[in-house]
Amino acid sequence: MDLGMEGNVALCTAASSGLGLASAEALAREGAHVAICGTTEEHLETAGEQLKAAGDGDVLAVEADITDPDHVSAFVEQTVDRFGGLDHVVTSAGGVPSGPFVEMDDRDWYGAYDMLVMSVVWTCREVRPHLEDSDAGSIVAITSRTTQEVADDLVLSNAVRRGVVGLVKTLSREFAPEVRANTVLPGAHETPRIEELIEQAVERGDVADYEEGYADWADGIPLERIGDPQELGDAVAFLSSDRASYVNGAALPVDGGSLRS
Repeated sequence: MDLGMEGNVALCTAASSGLGLASAEALAREGAHVAICGTTEEHLETAGEQLKAAGDGDVLAVEADITDPDHVSAFVEQTVDRFGGLDHVVTSAGGVPSGPFVEMDDRDWYGAYDMLVMSVVWTCREVRPHLEDSDAGSIVAITSRTTQEVADDLVLSNAVRRGVVGLVKTLSREFAPEVRANTVLPGAHETPRIEELIEQAVERGDVADYEEGYADWADGIPLERIGDPQELGDAVAFLSSDRASYVNGAALPVDGGSLRS
């Protein structure tokens, strides 16, 4: 399916790896110019080369910390200066500490809020005027299935990510009709982070090998597997495109059907 995004400009936060990178790559394959940010120079260089190989659009890779509003502002400014405007925004974020409620102190809570919620607030604040000037303005926020069904030992993600869903739902009304805003709720995908967790489980002796660890992650998913990151990226690209022009304020699970709610 041609999503009609050739020559459009997409900005993707925290997209030097994982689901953010998969989303940026899906947009690049559709012919969009793509700007990404991350905090690790080596990851940015690798991601930039991967995106250049994916499509015919230009690529901008910027070292920026999304928990610093000045960095977010500078990233948006660099993107607009480079490409002359902005059409699509995808917000992503790294993981926050895992653990139960009793192990989290105030610093953990405030850090998680900056990482998961305020990064989206700062990004949306900066991009709004540019998206409103576009004929195709869209925002897609990558959150988690934990916004609908909590996971054990992930109290920060369970509690804090829900703020993003409420924020984006509000923006879908306040920014309309010029800009559409939606969220995606990914379940387990075979990202470098999941691969690392499985390998750690093998080293600890919790599972015999990678295949058994993968099977543990897939347990309870009706499709009997975890996702390919590009499957999430394709959903993000569709929601960003004019093919989803009447989809606004949605929260789309991309989890193989694992949510029971």
